[in-house]
Amino acid sequence: MITILTTGGTIEGLDYVGDKTINKTNVSIADFLESANVDFEYTIVSVFKKDSRAIKDDDREEIARKIEETNASKILITHGTFTMEDTAKYLGKLNLNKTIVLVGSFILGSSADTDAPFNLGYAISSLQLLKPDVYIAMNGQIFLWNNVSKNLETNKFERNE
Repeated sequence: MITILTTGGTIEGLDYVGDKTINKTNVSIADFLESANVDFEYTIVSVFKKDSRAIKDDDREEIARKIEETNASKILITHGTFTMEDTAKYLGKLNLNKTIVLVGSFILGSSADTDAPFNLGYAISSLQLLKPDVYIAMNGQIFLWNNVSKNLETNKFERNE
């Protein structure tokens, strides 16, 4: 069983300017999974729907509570990319002893050329194979929580090495 925690962001088709949602579509993580005809047990829990720039430590605490409450040992978190690394670091320091993968998209989930389905599928596959810890899965790469940063110039995640 995989627990999927959703928090908003472009992967869910939410587009923002500043702190205001300017475009909200009907795309959902459930839609992506249904269209992919997945064959594993999962449950989806909406924690909140926020632009990740608005996610603060009290929100991260709520995510941690949801992780602790579930019996699942494998957790997927959909998250906006702006502060994804901050949430990964926050959760990584808690030593939750579960396999936790954060995933998002750089291109709006409702766009025809979105990277959301690829990233979501990659993250789910990775989640099933990784050992307990906190990771970011984006664009065909896996990053450990304590060795990742987002390069704002290239709009990609990279290792801190």
